[in-house]
Amino acid sequence: MGTGFRQDDDDGIGYSPPMDNPARNVALVPPPDRRQSETARAIARGTARLLRSLGFSCISELPLPSGRRADLVALNERGEIWIVEIKSSIEDLRADQKWPEYRAHCDRLFFAFTQDLPCEIFPEGTGLIIADAYGAHLHCEAPEHKIAAATRKQMTVRFGMAAALRINRLVDPQGHADFWE
Repeated sequence: MGTGFRQDDDDGIGYSPPMDNPARNVALVPPPDRRQSETARAIARGTARLLRSLGFSCISELPLPSGRRADLVALNERGEIWIVEIKSSIEDLRADQKWPEYRAHCDRLFFAFTQDLPCEIFPEGTGLIIADAYGAHLHCEAPEHKIAAATRKQMTVRFGMAAALRINRLVDPQGHADFWE
Protein backbone atom coordinates (compact mmCIF):
# COMPACT_ATOMS: atom_id res chain seq x y z
CA MET A 1 0.00 0.00 0.00
CA GLY A 2 2.75 2.54 0.75
CA THR A 3 1.97 6.22 1.28
CA GLY A 4 -1.03 6.29 -1.05
CA PHE A 5 -3.60 3.60 -1.75
CA ARG A 6 -4.07 2.69 -5.39
CA GLN A 7 -5.99 -0.16 -6.91
CA ASP A 8 -6.34 -1.01 -10.57
CA ASP A 9 -9.01 1.01 -12.32
CA ASP A 10 -10.87 -2.17 -13.39
CA ASP A 11 -12.02 -2.99 -9.86
CA GLY A 12 -13.87 0.33 -9.48
CA ILE A 13 -11.79 1.69 -6.63
CA GLY A 14 -10.16 5.06 -7.23
CA TYR A 15 -7.06 6.72 -5.90
CA SER A 16 -6.71 8.25 -2.45
CA PRO A 17 -3.74 10.63 -2.09
CA PRO A 18 -1.37 10.16 0.87
CA MET A 19 -2.26 12.00 4.09
CA ASP A 20 0.66 14.44 3.70
CA ASN A 21 -0.30 15.28 0.10
CA PRO A 22 -1.14 18.98 -0.54
CA ALA A 23 -4.36 17.81 -2.25
CA ARG A 24 -5.66 16.89 1.23
CA ASN A 25 -4.94 20.33 2.71
CA VAL A 26 -8.18 22.20 3.30
CA ALA A 27 -8.37 25.81 4.46
CA LEU A 28 -10.80 25.75 7.38
CA VAL A 29 -11.98 29.30 6.91
CA PRO A 30 -15.71 29.78 6.50
CA PRO A 31 -16.91 31.84 3.56
CA PRO A 32 -18.02 35.36 4.48
CA ASP A 33 -21.69 35.78 5.33
CA ARG A 34 -22.99 38.18 2.70
CA ARG A 35 -26.42 38.53 4.37
CA GLN A 36 -25.06 40.98 6.94
CA SER A 37 -23.54 44.43 6.64
CA GLU A 38 -19.93 45.04 7.59
CA THR A 39 -21.17 46.75 10.78
CA ALA A 40 -23.35 43.77 11.71
CA ARG A 41 -20.43 41.38 11.16
CA ALA A 42 -18.22 43.54 13.39
CA ILE A 43 -20.87 43.59 16.13
CA ALA A 44 -21.27 39.80 15.85
CA ARG A 45 -17.51 39.26 16.14
CA GLY A 46 -17.12 41.45 19.22
CA THR A 47 -20.22 39.97 20.84
CA ALA A 48 -18.99 36.42 20.20
CA ARG A 49 -15.74 37.32 21.96
CA LEU A 50 -17.69 38.60 24.97
CA LEU A 51 -19.84 35.47 25.06
CA ARG A 52 -16.76 33.23 24.97
CA SER A 53 -15.27 35.20 27.88
CA LEU A 54 -18.49 34.50 29.80
CA GLY A 55 -18.18 30.75 29.19
CA PHE A 56 -20.51 30.43 26.21
CA SER A 57 -19.96 28.86 22.81
CA CYS A 58 -21.91 30.62 20.11
CA ILE A 59 -23.10 30.02 16.61
CA SER A 60 -24.39 32.60 14.17
CA GLU A 61 -27.50 32.51 11.99
CA LEU A 62 -29.07 29.49 13.71
CA PRO A 63 -32.45 28.42 12.30
CA LEU A 64 -35.01 28.20 15.10
CA PRO A 65 -37.90 25.72 15.38
CA SER A 66 -40.28 28.62 14.64
CA GLY A 67 -38.70 29.07 11.21
CA ARG A 68 -36.92 32.29 12.19
CA ARG A 69 -33.14 32.63 12.20
CA ALA A 70 -31.33 34.03 15.26
CA ASP A 71 -28.28 36.22 14.70
CA LEU A 72 -26.29 34.63 17.56
CA VAL A 73 -27.21 31.73 19.83
CA ALA A 74 -24.98 31.05 22.83
CA LEU A 75 -24.84 27.89 24.93
CA ASN A 76 -22.85 27.30 28.12
CA GLU A 77 -21.92 24.09 29.94
CA ARG A 78 -24.90 24.49 32.30
CA GLY A 79 -27.17 24.37 29.26
CA GLU A 80 -28.22 28.02 29.44
CA ILE A 81 -29.24 29.43 26.07
CA TRP A 82 -28.98 33.10 25.16
CA ILE A 83 -30.08 34.67 21.90
CA VAL A 84 -28.48 37.91 20.73
CA GLU A 85 -30.12 40.01 18.04
CA ILE A 86 -27.67 42.29 16.24
CA LYS A 87 -28.82 45.77 15.29
CA SER A 88 -26.60 47.99 13.16
CA SER A 89 -28.93 51.00 12.95
CA ILE A 90 -32.14 52.53 14.27
CA GLU A 91 -33.81 51.59 10.99
CA ASP A 92 -32.71 47.98 11.46
CA LEU A 93 -34.39 47.89 14.88
CA ARG A 94 -37.58 49.58 13.65
CA ALA A 95 -37.89 47.18 10.72
CA ASP A 96 -37.53 44.11 12.95
CA GLN A 97 -40.86 42.97 14.34
CA LYS A 98 -39.89 39.32 14.80
CA TRP A 99 -37.60 39.55 17.84
CA PRO A 100 -40.36 38.86 20.45
CA GLU A 101 -40.70 35.35 18.96
CA TYR A 102 -37.12 34.55 19.99
CA ARG A 103 -38.00 34.55 23.70
CA ALA A 104 -39.63 31.13 23.28
CA HIS A 105 -36.23 29.67 22.35
CA CYS A 106 -33.88 31.13 24.98
CA ASP A 107 -33.35 31.81 28.68
CA ARG A 108 -32.22 35.38 28.03
CA LEU A 109 -32.66 37.72 25.06
CA PHE A 110 -30.17 40.48 24.21
CA PHE A 111 -29.66 43.16 21.60
CA ALA A 112 -26.10 43.92 20.49
CA PHE A 113 -25.27 47.21 18.81
CA THR A 114 -22.53 49.82 18.40
CA GLN A 115 -21.96 52.70 20.79
CA ASP A 116 -23.45 54.98 18.12
CA LEU A 117 -26.99 53.85 18.99
CA PRO A 118 -28.77 55.08 22.13
CA CYS A 119 -29.72 52.40 24.67
CA GLU A 120 -33.15 54.00 25.14
CA ILE A 121 -34.42 52.81 21.75
CA PHE A 122 -34.27 49.14 22.71
CA PRO A 123 -37.24 47.33 24.24
CA GLU A 124 -37.50 46.93 28.01
CA GLY A 125 -37.02 43.41 29.29
CA THR A 126 -34.05 42.68 27.03
CA GLY A 127 -30.33 42.75 27.74
CA LEU A 128 -28.05 45.22 26.00
CA ILE A 129 -24.56 44.56 24.64
CA ILE A 130 -22.44 47.36 23.20
CA ALA A 131 -19.93 45.95 20.73
CA ASP A 132 -17.39 46.62 18.04
CA ALA A 133 -15.21 44.26 16.00
CA TYR A 134 -12.75 43.70 18.86
CA GLY A 135 -14.93 43.14 21.89
CA ALA A 136 -18.12 44.00 23.71
CA HIS A 137 -19.50 45.18 27.03
CA LEU A 138 -22.56 43.76 28.76
CA HIS A 139 -24.31 47.07 29.39
CA CYS A 140 -27.57 45.70 30.81
CA GLU A 141 -28.29 42.13 31.93
CA ALA A 142 -31.32 40.45 30.36
CA PRO A 143 -34.02 39.13 32.66
CA GLU A 144 -34.10 35.36 32.91
CA HIS A 145 -37.10 33.43 31.63
CA LYS A 146 -36.25 29.72 31.78
CA ILE A 147 -37.39 27.71 28.80
CA ALA A 148 -39.06 24.31 29.13
CA ALA A 149 -36.86 21.21 29.22
CA ALA A 150 -38.19 19.98 25.86
CA THR A 151 -37.38 23.34 24.24
CA ARG A 152 -33.91 23.34 25.82
CA LYS A 153 -33.22 19.86 24.44
CA GLN A 154 -34.52 20.83 20.99
CA MET A 155 -32.37 23.97 20.91
CA THR A 156 -29.28 22.16 22.22
CA VAL A 157 -29.60 19.45 19.56
CA ARG A 158 -30.20 22.09 16.88
CA PHE A 159 -27.10 24.00 18.08
CA GLY A 160 -24.91 20.87 18.02
CA MET A 161 -26.17 19.68 14.64
CA ALA A 162 -25.65 23.08 13.02
CA ALA A 163 -22.14 23.38 14.49
CA ALA A 164 -21.18 19.87 13.33
CA LEU A 165 -22.60 20.40 9.85
CA ARG A 166 -20.67 23.65 9.49
CA ILE A 167 -17.43 21.95 10.49
CA ASN A 168 -18.15 19.05 8.12
CA ARG A 169 -18.91 21.50 5.31
CA LEU A 170 -15.56 23.22 5.90
CA VAL A 171 -13.65 19.94 5.89
CA ASP A 172 -15.54 18.42 2.95
CA PRO A 173 -17.46 21.09 1.00
CA GLN A 174 -18.48 18.78 -1.85
CA GLY A 175 -19.62 15.98 0.47
CA HIS A 176 -22.00 18.17 2.46
CA ALA A 177 -23.38 20.55 -0.13
CA ASP A 178 -26.93 19.17 0.04
CA PHE A 179 -27.39 19.09 3.82
CA TRP A 180 -29.93 21.40 5.45
CA GLU A 181 -28.94 23.65 8.26
